[in-house]
Amino acid sequence: MKKQWFADATLFLVAFIWGATFLVVQKAIAELPPNTFNAVRFSIATVFLLLVLVLAAREQLKQFTLPLVRAGVIIGFWLCLGYALQTVGLLYTTPSKAGFITGLAVVLVPLLSLLFLQDRVKPAAIVGVLLAAFGLYLLTLNQSLSLNLGDMLVLGCAISFALQIVITGKYAPVYPALPLAIVQLATVAVMSFGYAVLFEDWQRAFTPTVLLAPEVAWGLFITSIFATALAFFAQTAFQKYTSSTRVALIFALEPVFAALTSYIWIHEILTVRQLLGCLLIFSGMILAELPIQAWWNSWRKKRPNQSKNQESA
Repeated sequence: MKKQWFADATLFLVAFIWGATFLVVQKAIAELPPNTFNAVRFSIATVFLLLVLVLAAREQLKQFTLPLVRAGVIIGFWLCLGYALQTVGLLYTTPSKAGFITGLAVVLVPLLSLLFLQDRVKPAAIVGVLLAAFGLYLLTLNQSLSLNLGDMLVLGCAISFALQIVITGKYAPVYPALPLAIVQLATVAVMSFGYAVLFEDWQRAFTPTVLLAPEVAWGLFITSIFATALAFFAQTAFQKYTSSTRVALIFALEPVFAALTSYIWIHEILTVRQLLGCLLIFSGMILAELPIQAWWNSWRKKRPNQSKNQESA
């Protein structure tokens, strides 16, 4: 029980860090191009986890087999696409909206699991997706009834993150967590740097005045160590001590933290329509992960016994 509570508390902290970093990233990419920022961020995170591996789990170095590397690259591709779309999207939308739209990944996972892994989809998940989709409509449409470019990019990010979760679920039980995480993060670093070289002013990543700017230096420190290296390692290490439903419910709080930190630090206030959209998205996330079918089956089993007791009375 203590391990479960500690795991839940750690994952709660991860959700808070992820939610809070939307604002941090938005400030950092005002100085450093988005994918250049991601390249530096994931490079630092990869090096950090490599040091952890060498210093604390050197015996796992021999686990870097070709199948593991292939699995890590596949997972890293979707993770890279998710972060690229999210980071660029933050140039055109607000941190709180980006947080809630990214949270749609929680309700997209059951549908994508059905499509790619043939997993069953719970009826509650379908209702949750419909609620979240309507909430997304209310949250992202502006007065001219057109979708913001940033909102569309972040929606693509949510789909990519959902695919990353689904594919991780396929490979994580097969390969050791730390080497798999390292390959995954290294893939994001290499792909982000490749994009930056082709389309961005990547030389700014090697400009001391840019890297030492408070917004960039602080953003890289927070996101690379806490929101990337430690967060992904914590998720892998502690999820085995709690249920996937509890993990999903905890991570559903990420967009709430994004909106909360935006309100505290930049006084961003959502309209009533946008708040209703956020509420519907959050409700959809929660509903998609509640064990409603189990509760229903349990109630049906108890009902005949209650009827028999009333007859005997």
